[in-house]
Amino acid sequence: MDFGYNSEQEALRLEVKDFIAEHVTRDVLDEMHGIEDGKETGRRGRGPLVSELFRKIGDQGWLGISWPKEYGGQDGDRLSQYIVEEEFARVGISVGGGGSGAPTIMAAGTDEQKDYYIPRLISGEISLAFGFTEPQAGADLASLQCRAVKDGDEWVINGQKMYTSGAHSATHFYLMARTDPDAPRHRGISIFLFPMDTPGITVRPLWTIQSDPVAPPGTTYGTARTNETFLENVRVPQSALLGEENMGWYVGAMGLNLDRVGASRYLISVRRDEDIVNWVKENQLGDLSLAEDPAVRDKLAELWIEAQVCRLMTMRSMSIVEHDETFTYEGSAEKVWAPEHGVRTAEAISQMLGPYATLLRGSHGAIEDGLYAHQLMGAFQSGINHGSVQVMRDQVTRRGFSFPRG
Repeated sequence: MDFGYNSEQEALRLEVKDFIAEHVTRDVLDEMHGIEDGKETGRRGRGPLVSELFRKIGDQGWLGISWPKEYGGQDGDRLSQYIVEEEFARVGISVGGGGSGAPTIMAAGTDEQKDYYIPRLISGEISLAFGFTEPQAGADLASLQCRAVKDGDEWVINGQKMYTSGAHSATHFYLMARTDPDAPRHRGISIFLFPMDTPGITVRPLWTIQSDPVAPPGTTYGTARTNETFLENVRVPQSALLGEENMGWYVGAMGLNLDRVGASRYLISVRRDEDIVNWVKENQLGDLSLAEDPAVRDKLAELWIEAQVCRLMTMRSMSIVEHDETFTYEGSAEKVWAPEHGVRTAEAISQMLGPYATLLRGSHGAIEDGLYAHQLMGAFQSGINHGSVQVMRDQVTRRGFSFPRG
């Protein structure tokens, strides 16, 4: 089997790379990430430069290639979308819909929700903040206490969410709340979609270890800010309910699996493999050439092979989606292998670079403006976000090997 691109696909990849080189400027990226004078302002989102960039991407026919035309897509093939998505993801721009919440809405939403949300999520006009974690409900998400109580044709929501990283810039909330407190823990939970400017929502910043100095662009989990979000008598209409009432746990689990498919998630775990190989080829540490060190070469080869396993797992997941098949354990297995590989890569790079690996952005002598130092600080987060690897291992054994619970 040939896992490479054919000539037409390779031509598309080169076309996208040329477009990015011409149109994705430093000013565009700073506007997208809310950075002024090297500081994050908290005003992430779509300004005039980013809006113009997405208009040009749309003119190329590259937005939502594999999505149905009725929802703003191109009715194209999944691999072409992957190629476009991968190249843009390398510069921190999402164009494929992966990680946006759109796949969940496509699978569980009403016709009205699909018509409204999917085209706008694909184009980047709107974005979702994900309200899952709570102060007492992290990896054990089923213990969440945020309540939604029905009042006529509305739901009244009260509670607190933690680590809602996009809440200060997102346009809409994707919120998981308990709607039947008497049901078993994994039942009685529902998901709601509603605007972030709905009265009763308060967003407060939680500054991360990456905030001072701000991590260089491209750092995985390098955001300077996350949030805690409070909901006090927030009223949303019945139409805000995503999927069936009290079935939010299953809708949410399906959504997390679908949102892991694609280049963005894949690159979270393997970008540093590519970066360090390129850096070692072209640079030295003083008089020391890492490229000529047998131990370094052996470790880089080992990491590169592991990265290709990540790629093949992603391709398998895309094939499952492409053929309308059902995930059982595949997404969970990918969520174990890829993040742990990313941690191994971050640790190995720090060993290769020695003391230079501790120099943060702005430090004299920092390599790649401190990229690898900041990467090491954020790498371990990947084993927790979107489901801890321990929970994912449990899902692999139960769904993939039919082991009994417990």
